[in-house]
Amino acid sequence: MTVMPQRTVLISGASRGIGRSIAERLLLDGHRLSLGVRHPNDLLSSSLDPSACPDQLMVHPYEATSAESAMDWVDAATAWSGGFDAVIHCAGVLHRTPLLFSDEQEQDVDALWAINVRGPWTLTRAAWPQLITSGQGRVQVLVSMSGKRVKGRMAGYPVSKFALYGLCQAMRNEGWDHGIRVTALCPSWVNTEMARSVSDVEPDAMTQPQDLALLSSTLLSLPNAAVPFEIGVNCNLEV
Repeated sequence: MTVMPQRTVLISGASRGIGRSIAERLLLDGHRLSLGVRHPNDLLSSSLDPSACPDQLMVHPYEATSAESAMDWVDAATAWSGGFDAVIHCAGVLHRTPLLFSDEQEQDVDALWAINVRGPWTLTRAAWPQLITSGQGRVQVLVSMSGKRVKGRMAGYPVSKFALYGLCQAMRNEGWDHGIRVTALCPSWVNTEMARSVSDVEPDAMTQPQDLALLSSTLLSLPNAAVPFEIGVNCNLEV
C-alpha cells in the first residue's frame, strides 16, 4: 500500500462529538490541523489547546452559516500552514422537525439547511483552490445514515442529510480530474451527546466516536485510486 505523507487538514465542528474525536486522532497521527469552531476558548486547557503544539495545531472562529467566516478561516489557515490539502466537515445541527412543522418550527427548518447543507457547500467552495493545488485533495463529510433513508416521522433532519449526500456527489464529480477525492461518512447512532438526547439505544451499543476517527485517519492515508466515496457504519441491523 502506498502511504500518503502527513496532511494539513481543516476540520469544522471540532469542539465536541465526532469532530473532536477525529481531531484528537489526526493530531496523534501527526497531521497538522486547523480547527474551525464557534467558540475557540472552549478548547483551552484541553487536548486540542493550540498553545501546547502551535506548529501542529491552530484554532480559528468559524460560523457555519456565514460565507465570510468560511473565507476568513481558509485565509488564516493558508497563511498559517502555507497551504492545506484536506477538509473534514463535522459541523451540524439536529432538530426533530416533522413533515407538518408548525409556524414556530420554520426557523428550525432554515437552520437545518443553513448549517447542514449550505455550510459545507460554502466552506468547500472557499477551500477548493487549495485542494486543487494539492493534487491529492481530500474531503470527508459527516453525512449520517439519515442521508440514506428516513425512519419514523422526523423529516427536516434527514431531508437536509439527503441533500448533503447529493452535495458530496457533486463535489466528487467536480474534483475528480483534479485529484480531489470525497468520502461521505454515513454512521447511524454514534455515542455523542446529541445522539444520546434523542435515541434509546444504549451508549455502549452505539458506534464510538473514536472508531469513526480511526476510519477518518485511515482514509487520509489512501492514494487517489483507493479512496471510497461512501462508508456506511451501522451499530444495528438495517434491511
